[in-house]
Amino acid sequence: MLFILSIVIFLVMRLLPGDPILMLITGDELSQSSEERIQALRREFGLDRPLPLQYLSWLKDVLRGDLGTSIVHRDKVEVEIRRRLPITIHLGVSAFALGILLGIPLGIISAVRRGTWWDSIVTFLANLGITAPPFWLGVLLIYFLGLYLKLLPIFGYTSPLEDFWMSVRQAIMPVICLAVYPVAATARQTRSSMLEVIPQDYIRTAWAKGLTERLVIARHALKNALIPVATLQGIILRFVLGGSVIVETVFNIPGMGRLAVEAIVAQDYPVVQGVILVVGIITILINLLVDLLYVFLDPRIRYE
Repeated sequence: MLFILSIVIFLVMRLLPGDPILMLITGDELSQSSEERIQALRREFGLDRPLPLQYLSWLKDVLRGDLGTSIVHRDKVEVEIRRRLPITIHLGVSAFALGILLGIPLGIISAVRRGTWWDSIVTFLANLGITAPPFWLGVLLIYFLGLYLKLLPIFGYTSPLEDFWMSVRQAIMPVICLAVYPVAATARQTRSSMLEVIPQDYIRTAWAKGLTERLVIARHALKNALIPVATLQGIILRFVLGGSVIVETVFNIPGMGRLAVEAIVAQDYPVVQGVILVVGIITILINLLVDLLYVFLDPRIRYE
């Protein structure tokens, strides 16, 4: 998968219109730069060679842990990713955790109280949350919480190690934007799974034994209902990483998403390739963890 991803990244970036060398040189410099200077820059970044040779050279460097050098900033790509990746992980993991902590209980309540006003409210909010675009929600939050009420800062990022409370205040709106879909999707899937499990024979047997509602739901129904929910969490975590591109751009956060946007606009090939490759590795690891989690949730997989 990573090999195929590397080929796709490499080819797609080079099929885009434009030239990164001409993007690097400003208008005034372009009028004064000779063709020899432009060709020298192409040789410096290896853009004068045929595409197969460029790809093999890049792949060889990647296998050695070298993601290349930024054409625009002349910095090592892995250094820039190492600086920005913790920011994206901080916001993404916070939104992901919020999705689990709120989505699963809301889904359980909605399923157990099916047909009541609780169910109606949760279902309505879940449908609304799934359809709400993150950039639109971000603009609304900036206007109401940042500009109108002046409760929260509207842009920027501060590490919690530097200033914890400022970090929390700056992270609230981005995390909300990233967490709306995880909360809504998790609540819907949990409700659906619980409604499939509750009518099962072993649940009726548990009720017949006189167990309390809390024990029946927590010990017997929830564990079996969590299997499809666990599958969904892998998809949600990938969505959170992808959604950081929009959210970090809206809130001017110097994370991986904004780095990717800036690099695509500037056609900075090494940076885009490095960012997408790192995200691809994380995605594959997430899929592996979800598969391993099945063994814990469903004992039948161990016997097979």
